[in-house]
Amino acid sequence: MKIDPYKHKERYIKWKQKTQHSGLPNISQYNSDLILQYLEDMENGLNVAQGSVKGGRSFIRLNTLRDKLRFFSIKFNQIYSLDKITDISEEQVVKFFSDMQKGYIAREDGKKYSSTAYFVKNFKAFWHWWMKTNKKKGIEIRDITNDLDTSQEKPKWVYLTEEQIKRLCNKAKYEYKILMMFLFDSGIRSPTELINIKVSDLYNNCKELHVREEVSKTFGRRIKLMLCSNLLKDYIVEKNLKKEDYIFSIGPKNVNRYLKRLAKKVLGEEASEAGQRYSELTMYDFRHCSCCYWLPRYKSESALKYRFGWKKSDKIHYYSELLGMKDTIQEEDLLVDTTKTEIEKRLIQSENQNSLLKEELDCVKNQMQEILEITNKLCKNNLIYEI
Repeated sequence: MKIDPYKHKERYIKWKQKTQHSGLPNISQYNSDLILQYLEDMENGLNVAQGSVKGGRSFIRLNTLRDKLRFFSIKFNQIYSLDKITDISEEQVVKFFSDMQKGYIAREDGKKYSSTAYFVKNFKAFWHWWMKTNKKKGIEIRDITNDLDTSQEKPKWVYLTEEQIKRLCNKAKYEYKILMMFLFDSGIRSPTELINIKVSDLYNNCKELHVREEVSKTFGRRIKLMLCSNLLKDYIVEKNLKKEDYIFSIGPKNVNRYLKRLAKKVLGEEASEAGQRYSELTMYDFRHCSCCYWLPRYKSESALKYRFGWKKSDKIHYYSELLGMKDTIQEEDLLVDTTKTEIEKRLIQSENQNSLLKEELDCVKNQMQEILEITNKLCKNNLIYEI
């Protein structure tokens, strides 16, 4: 069974049961009924927009959709006095998201929304569902989302060098030292994959890790642990963990709070090379740092993607931003193919000559050994004769 640290399934089922008869609070009955119908379709994989992945949506996705659609219902009513979310015009919806991007429409605490594009994508998904359901009834609904901007700036994160990670580990509590080295070595998704790893998922004396298919976001994989295997082995013995025990039974919020305090104490409040301050360090940042560490060490892109559970190559740049990379070109790389081939031919000839000389030398050694043995026998016989 896969452990869900955020209890997405339980939250959604509980919410669904609560709203089944009473509907969604603080929005119109029309919007409430429409959102519930939309979520039911998404749960079952019905009326999915063309070009989208088919099948029912995950509970993570369903919880996101219900929150965002309720947000749109409330905001459209407050700003445009609309009781029906589907009455929004193209001009209104474009201006709405433009104002969000500029910070004119802000969060309750007055801060700017960090990712307007995420809101846009959720609204587009809803609107395309609305178009498809109406088309089945013979009603054509115009696509008002064509001009919506889905581009976004990449979120800042904390970049740590290998030396900085060692400094953190030296000052950390024992359990957190093991956790950090495991995250840095494996590059595993945390907390979703991390907390589902059992002792039985370790092989070859803790030198290999199996991320099972059922706990992975993308696909199962078996990877090598090159940095933390000995630490992990000692940790399992220290904690007396059994084969079916989970290795890291953690609370993500508590762990992230500790990491932030530790990073602030050891590395300070300065911004890292990836833009985010060290004092904002979380488990997620270790996946970025792991990618930066392994990128120059892997010989093939496909092998690196396999380690991290990626299907697309663009994830490599997204997670690493090429931080920690350096120019590795050598003088021999400047040799053109013809020159290189000639040098290789001469090298082979030289090796062949050395091989012949070695054979001749071995032959001479054998002859000398035979002469020595004959000489010793003659000397021995002469000695006996004299006696």
